Amino acid sequence: MQIKADTPEEYIQQLPVERKEALSLLRKTILENLPEGFTEVIGYGMIGYVVPHSIYPKGYHATPKLPLPFINIASQKNHIALYHMGIYANKDLLKWFTEEYALQTKSKPDTGKGCIRFKKPENIPYKLIGSLVSKVSVSDYIKFYESNIKR
Repeated sequence: MQIKADTPEEYIQQLPVERKEALSLLRKTILENLPEGFTEVIGYGMIGYVVPHSIYPKGYHATPKLPLPFINIASQKNHIALYHMGIYANKDLLKWFTEEYALQTKSKPDTGKGCIRFKKPENIPYKLIGSLVSKVSVSDYIKFYESNIKR
């Protein structure tokens, strides 16, 4: 489900009714907990949160013209997705998230490489997502990114 939008508001307006509220609340949760320095954008056809070139001029190694991606949220065909580069690259953060998710929801998260899938919008643990978002500062993310890139 590719949505063409220039702003996060346009993105959300194009969603099916049953997804608008959940994506709006997920966006609000991220914005309220996002450490200083990250910027909200539309990227890769999703709402994204990036390290802007003004902070990290090198940009994303695969496409340096693009800012360094950190988090994306999207409405996919069968689920709402949260892509978090921190849990993709940091095993300790993934372990913390997986354990907390099980404690707070009494189930295991549906995850892929850096992706958390929510098939039922009513099951999104917003408070936990807020905690996850707040755990990685821009400077920590850049350090971690640079130490793990193979150039």
